[in-house]
Amino acid sequence: MHPMNFGKVFVPIAGVLLVIGAYRAYGWPGVAFAGGAIVMFLLMHFNRTMQVLKRAADRPVGYVASAVMLNAKLKPKVNLLHVIAMTRALGELRTPKDAQPEVFRWTDNGGSWVDATFVNGKLTEWTLVRPQALEEDAAPPADAPAADAVKPGAADALRPPV
Repeated sequence: MHPMNFGKVFVPIAGVLLVIGAYRAYGWPGVAFAGGAIVMFLLMHFNRTMQVLKRAADRPVGYVASAVMLNAKLKPKVNLLHVIAMTRALGELRTPKDAQPEVFRWTDNGGSWVDATFVNGKLTEWTLVRPQALEEDAAPPADAPAADAVKPGAADALRPPV
């Protein structure tokens, strides 16, 4: 059985067992308490999901402040909701809808991007791509003098008077 299917089966079974155990130990008041705890658990997760999606709704799809920082923060096996919470934006879907694996892209203002691959909602791999044009423009030409180079004779001006 696939791990994702195991979780879909285990959680409801655990809830039913909790209610049965509460009934055997405390009767109907125990069922009421266990049911209230399960409802509270579900409401907390629903509230977190809504908060993450509310924050993401205010940002452009596929945008992240820094692709390099996102690349550094990603960890294997985190779920898509966790990545959306980190980026505060929905990822741009790069694969056909409902196809596995899913690839999402987050791009920053500098043109760098992170492609993240999710299998059944869990992050399996990611790649950071930085545009080459920016790196070539940032490097000074080899024969040009640096702006902060000391000019001949200028070192004498820095010596204290004798």
